[in-house]
Amino acid sequence: MELRAYWKIIRRRWWLPVGLALLVGALTLVMQKPWQPRPVTYSAAMRFNVGIQPERIPGVYTYDRYYTMLTSEYLVDDLGEIVRSQAFAGAVSSRLAGQGISVPASVIGASTQPGKLHRILTVNVTWPDPAQLEAIADAIAATLTESSADFFAQFSAAEADIRLIDPPTFGAVGRPAREQLDLPLRVLLGLAVGLALAFLLDYLDNSVRSRNELEALGVTVLGEIPRKS
Repeated sequence: MELRAYWKIIRRRWWLPVGLALLVGALTLVMQKPWQPRPVTYSAAMRFNVGIQPERIPGVYTYDRYYTMLTSEYLVDDLGEIVRSQAFAGAVSSRLAGQGISVPASVIGASTQPGKLHRILTVNVTWPDPAQLEAIADAIAATLTESSADFFAQFSAAEADIRLIDPPTFGAVGRPAREQLDLPLRVLLGLAVGLALAFLLDYLDNSVRSRNELEALGVTVLGEIPRKS
């Protein structure tokens, strides 16, 4: 099929993709309500270094540096799971309660997200109140550096060490990229579905609209009546 034939199909049923795209866009705007002000959310990010001292065996070469680095990476993986646990969130909540700040452990767990790169553990916290966020971030840092042995026995050894290398940095969180792209992506999807429906309806339509369609059926065309201009 030539491009001109495709264009004729689209021009004939242009209202279908355009109407569907407008409908999807309108429904998305009604659901998201971007014109309404939203509460500001703040975030805190901090980084920890996890290390372990190599085992010293006199007179024996143990590849201590390699296995020390490898063990530290394993410890970071485990520590990330500890940060996700309810036990850790409960310890942070108890530490905050001692400061007169009441924050449920479940809320702390939902607002805390760990990440890792080699032997570096990153912890991100989002919270609507900047003053409380600072207290929560400090409590998380203190729990990690002082009480990790309560969750993982490996950290009770004198050779294991968790250090805060980047103190919490605070900032306001803007609209996520996914939310910003949600409306245009939905509109494009509605447009694509409308085009697909237009071509489907044209395929199911058995009416004849042009001389070429008659000739394709083997019918000889003797003349054409032009449309009124």
